[in-house]
Amino acid sequence: MKSAYQGAKPVSSLGEAGVGGANRKPCCILERLASLLCLQFNPQFNPTPCTRMPPELVSIIIPTYKEAAGIGALLRYLSASAGPAGGVELLVVDANSPDATAEVARQAGGRVLVLNQKGRAAQLNAGAAAAQGHILYFLHADTYPPANFLPAIRQALATGAGSGCFRLRFDHPHWFLRANAWFTRFDVDAFRFGDQSLFTRREVFLQAGGFREELLLLEDQEIVTRLRRHGAFRVLPQTVVTSARKYLENGVFRLQSIFAFLCLLYRLRVPQPWLVRVYNRLIRW
Repeated sequence: MKSAYQGAKPVSSLGEAGVGGANRKPCCILERLASLLCLQFNPQFNPTPCTRMPPELVSIIIPTYKEAAGIGALLRYLSASAGPAGGVELLVVDANSPDATAEVARQAGGRVLVLNQKGRAAQLNAGAAAAQGHILYFLHADTYPPANFLPAIRQALATGAGSGCFRLRFDHPHWFLRANAWFTRFDVDAFRFGDQSLFTRREVFLQAGGFREELLLLEDQEIVTRLRRHGAFRVLPQTVVTSARKYLENGVFRLQSIFAFLCLLYRLRVPQPWLVRVYNRLIRW
């Protein structure tokens, strides 16, 4: 949680050796044998090469507000991680930033949606509605997923998960931040934060009802409980790396105390406008 409205290579069991190689995919071996049989009876037979299916499209949805300084580098990193196989859609949903966030995102290859309202939940829902992929991946603008995040997400969803996230790591070595991040390995909702990013199948997201737009804080923690009702939630062992800037600007212990206080008020059902007021009064950003 950072503001009221912010934001190893793919593992394959078989390699890419030639037609007769030991690592050839089973489908290609069978196709080759069938081709040889066909050639015995029809010398004019022209076999087609074995082609692999394109990867399932993952729509990465990034809510932004005044992120011109960093959004370009993040989008280039995400594109590079996808590699030549692609299978990724980059969606930046900007809350009408006064800086050049939208233009920088477009130049870096992102598809940009501009909303005239602030509120991260509304931005994330708008991105999900515009996304073309059946896999949705919600990511903060100051958070970098692991290099193999795409195959990791696809594998998790293909093996029974309906949604999930990664573990967390901060880009600063402060011992308290490392201890804080260590707890994100546990599958407990109290340790779920938007900085960990969130992936889900589109149908699970829709069944859960999407993000609650009346929530101006903690919307990315609240949705996890509802996602669990429609499929297994999985915490993957890889880590995303998120910026510790907010902690350094406000003081590590001070900011964590404020977050704990806000979570307590949220659990006590204090109205959201009051939570935002407390947030804006206590946190420098």
